[in-house]
Amino acid sequence: MRRVRLFLAGALLAASGCGLTSGSPMVDDVEPGSIGRGRPLEGAKLTVTSKEFTEQLILGAIMGIAFQAAGAEVVDRTGIQGSVGSREAVVKGEADAGFEYTGTAWITYQGNSKPIPDPREQWEAVRDADVGNGVVWLEPSELNNTYALAMNQENYEKYGTRTLTDVAALAQSDPRAVTLCVEGEFANRADGLPGMERAYGMNIPARNVTQMDTGIIYTQTAKGACTYGEVFTTDGRIKSMNLVVMEDDKKFFPNYNAAPTVNSDTFEEWPAIAGVLAPVTAKLDNDVAQTLNAKVDVDGEDPHQVALDWMVREGFVKEN
Repeated sequence: MRRVRLFLAGALLAASGCGLTSGSPMVDDVEPGSIGRGRPLEGAKLTVTSKEFTEQLILGAIMGIAFQAAGAEVVDRTGIQGSVGSREAVVKGEADAGFEYTGTAWITYQGNSKPIPDPREQWEAVRDADVGNGVVWLEPSELNNTYALAMNQENYEKYGTRTLTDVAALAQSDPRAVTLCVEGEFANRADGLPGMERAYGMNIPARNVTQMDTGIIYTQTAKGACTYGEVFTTDGRIKSMNLVVMEDDKKFFPNYNAAPTVNSDTFEEWPAIAGVLAPVTAKLDNDVAQTLNAKVDVDGEDPHQVALDWMVREGFVKEN
């Protein structure tokens, strides 16, 4: 998974100190809409961070735009390579806030091997564990960027599977029908294909599994070259390619809900951050993420502009 795959790169980045000191001002000409009224962050100088993939760039821009509407001066330090770099920036106070994923924190940062199935309980566990690390977790979104299997419309109409339990049943009744396109990492991770097979009682022959790069998986699945492809649940290509996502009905895959994280010293000084971000976070879900991500990854739009357009369209901010 992107968040974990980039761990080592982020570790090297953090160790070298690169990428944590650069940044430029956000200069969006916005004013309060439904958020930021009374400009509760007037006088604050806040640095926003993110990882470098599309969804994170959009989320970082959303956060920065919200802060600006509430009166803060904002430094844009989004796009740090890897998970560790942006995380450490918040921990050390080199950045004030950024959106993070509960599963990444629980497994990658906090060293746990077994995820918590209930998303709320997972967030609470992460929140509590990070108190001693100087990180405050604000209320989570429904946006859950985790693993899934998806198929094209033709195969969906042919086989009619809706859940991973259905896929397991199909693999038993018609083994040749279940072919998979997956990343090499997913094929070997305990929280990937091997674990999924154990959890659902699947026995998929190795000859039915083809390993390939992430982008190719989507196109091959859309063409029907494989019945099911490994996808990320918030990827914009799911919607643009009209793929059908199988429900993880046994809740095997970890929860990767996005939530704002704030340096504890920053939050102590500017507790109004919570109220500014809460309505925005509450609006984020997989459908919103797929739509926004597709505007960047499929349509080629700029992540910051995509974020600004959404914030204006939702009425959170107004443009001057």
